[in-house]
Amino acid sequence: MSKRILVTFLALTIALTISSLAVAQEKPAKAPQLTIVEPLKDFGTVPKGDKLDFSFQIKNSGTADLQILSAQPACGCTVADFDKVIKPGETGKVTAHLDTTSFAGPISKGITLQTNDPNTPTAQLTINAIVKPYVEAHPAGFVRFNMLQGDVQTQSLVLYTHEEEPFAIQNVEVPGDFVKVAHRKIEKPEELVKAGLAGQSQYRIDVTFGGPTAQIGPIAEKVKIHTNSKHSPQYSVSISGVVRPTYTVMPTVLNFGEVSAGDASASRNIILRSNDQTAPQMFQVTKVESSTPAVSAQVLPNEKPGEFQVTAKLAKGAKAGAIEGNLKIYTSDTLNPVFTLPLKGNVKAEAKPVSK
Repeated sequence: MSKRILVTFLALTIALTISSLAVAQEKPAKAPQLTIVEPLKDFGTVPKGDKLDFSFQIKNSGTADLQILSAQPACGCTVADFDKVIKPGETGKVTAHLDTTSFAGPISKGITLQTNDPNTPTAQLTINAIVKPYVEAHPAGFVRFNMLQGDVQTQSLVLYTHEEEPFAIQNVEVPGDFVKVAHRKIEKPEELVKAGLAGQSQYRIDVTFGGPTAQIGPIAEKVKIHTNSKHSPQYSVSISGVVRPTYTVMPTVLNFGEVSAGDASASRNIILRSNDQTAPQMFQVTKVESSTPAVSAQVLPNEKPGEFQVTAKLAKGAKAGAIEGNLKIYTSDTLNPVFTLPLKGNVKAEAKPVSK
């Protein structure tokens, strides 16, 4: 019995030894391994407006191709390029670009990588900096206008510096003839603002916006002020706001749809309203003309100052067929004295009586 047990024991030992050797000889599965050489780039103190560029080195320490599936930047940081595939043992890069124009003080901007590394599917790259504005404006580096088309408004600011070198404005660029900028060195002590380096020159900037060439709609422009500053040779003043039309017309297209000839109820109303909040009564609608005999129109003032109603009706005896034409509405507005409103619709033919 003991001999049989000994034989069985030896057989099991040999089997386990063979199995262990087989496992030891198996090769591990190939896989990529992400290694970021420098995950954080600190630029230190940089002048406001600097364009920061940096290439993060990405190494593949694994045994299979490393794939960078995406590189998602945070707000204010743009990824210029990245290597999509990095061979084992090789190094690729992710190039990031950061514009500091809109920042001031300490900033930290990240880039999130998505990879095929099973152990590190996501990784973070970071750019740190302290953005120092060597040239600034008081009360702010922007002006905002809310105005009617044709109006002209002016807003002012004071430009100053933190640098020790003598400060001066060299020239000014404007986006169009609807923006005019005047600047002068402040000579009177009472006009100086309590900011910047003491004893340095300060400049008053007058930004005038508007006139007949200013387009209706949102304002998004920049004035570029070129200075002799070593760190901030260009300072941009943002112009925002809105230019509103002098009057509003609702609706801007008149559609009668399908109407029957002789339908006395076939009428449509148009409202014209002044957008001048200070003197709306100055706006007048003087007359209205229809270019098609199928439609007649008249104008009457509403109770609200600067508001008028134009009523367009299907004319008596209008012939069957399409209504195609326009209404010309004459106003007292100097910029847009005549508003042309398209007319659409269709006049149905009258049903003939059925003879018995």
